[in-house]
Amino acid sequence: MTEKTCKVLIIGGGPGGYVAAIRAGQLGLDTVLVEEAAVGGTCLNVGCIPSKALIHAAEVFAETRALAGENPFGIRAAAPEIDLARTVAWKNGIVSRLTGGVAALLRKARVRVVQGRARVVDGKTVEVAGMDGAVETIRCENLVIATGSRAQAIPTLPFGGDILSSTEVLALETVPKRLCVVGGGYIGLEIGTAMAKLGAEVTIVEAAPRLLPLYDNDLTKPVAKRLAALNVRVLTDARALGYAGGQLEVQVGETREFIAADKVLVTVGRAPNLDGFGLETLGLDRNARYLAIDGQCRTSMRGVYAIGDVTGEPMLAHRAMAQGDLVARVIAGEPVAWDKRAMPAVCFTDPEIVSVGLLPAQADGAGVAVFPFVGNGRAMTRDRDDGFVRIVFVRDTGLVLGIQAVGAGVSEMAGQFALAIEMAATLTDIAATIQAHPTQSEAVQEAALKGLGKALHI
Repeated sequence: MTEKTCKVLIIGGGPGGYVAAIRAGQLGLDTVLVEEAAVGGTCLNVGCIPSKALIHAAEVFAETRALAGENPFGIRAAAPEIDLARTVAWKNGIVSRLTGGVAALLRKARVRVVQGRARVVDGKTVEVAGMDGAVETIRCENLVIATGSRAQAIPTLPFGGDILSSTEVLALETVPKRLCVVGGGYIGLEIGTAMAKLGAEVTIVEAAPRLLPLYDNDLTKPVAKRLAALNVRVLTDARALGYAGGQLEVQVGETREFIAADKVLVTVGRAPNLDGFGLETLGLDRNARYLAIDGQCRTSMRGVYAIGDVTGEPMLAHRAMAQGDLVARVIAGEPVAWDKRAMPAVCFTDPEIVSVGLLPAQADGAGVAVFPFVGNGRAMTRDRDDGFVRIVFVRDTGLVLGIQAVGAGVSEMAGQFALAIEMAATLTDIAATIQAHPTQSEAVQEAALKGLGKALHI
């Protein structure tokens, strides 16, 4: 058994862990990063990036297939076919480039990367079992838990065989003829929509009264309409009871139904990775099933920090990255703490949804201004004028409390929305910001003008 020592030891090489490691290395801290698989974690390897690649390929295929029939563009194309195995290979190439880039950045920051499975001995000691069976002990001054999360299974549908998590479905090399998606949150809808565009017969089963229950009906209505146009069947107030013989058993109200399915995708949430590597020996305080942290990502044990999905909702890669940067600076002695005003969330559905800050129902008495894309020239030229931009604001001061949008391509507006709230913008600030024409961003300015009672194009 060999031994190492370091200033900072990070367990988990996902977005939070690798960002923490890079920043710590840049700050001159002797840093070791332990990762069992490939750096980049779920997001880069089997989550965010692969799913967006599949979504893009599905969109291109659907658009090409639409051109084979009657269309408003006057374009005639032959009926397309898709080789999903080749699509997956393209997706894997993107993943390899990104993970390779992360590995290079870690080397540049002089971070020592140890591949293997970590086991926490105490708050200053971790044992790592390498791929070759060798075990080494790493002693540190500061320990950072960044082990992420995993797909949540349900007892009636354990993963295996034709019951898939988001990881397995993104590795399929043929499009299933019939796919049932259990869970109508953003992961299920993103992948379900992509599979429908690729030609699968898709059924979505959601236990809540409507899809995307964390968002209001105005934001989700365009998504539901688009799903109907794609012939996706949606069952709400429905519970999946089991799968056998190629059929998913579902309880809908008082009715029990059997739905034919070649594959079942279960997307009912994610669980933090906190078991199986000795963390329980530290006796860290919990916040429900997550690790409790303060404004500097400190846990209840001195010198032990936690970032990312293990610290709770929202389980977003960019939140983990921000925490990773923060914790490295805290360990380096900088006087920093978490003071973010807003955390953007994006659903890469069709149409896309962006939400930053407060929804109308969360801001009692607030003003709400909406500008529809039907009044936006760029949206019209894309033949996608469904959706809108919405601003939630304090009535007497105009201070922006939240900005949401639903529409094709609105994910690229997330940064503008977050910046406005982070800098405490008012309606006047946004209305006075000149937007390029013709772009969909003009709808943001128009919504602010409407909130001021000075609308131009509505």
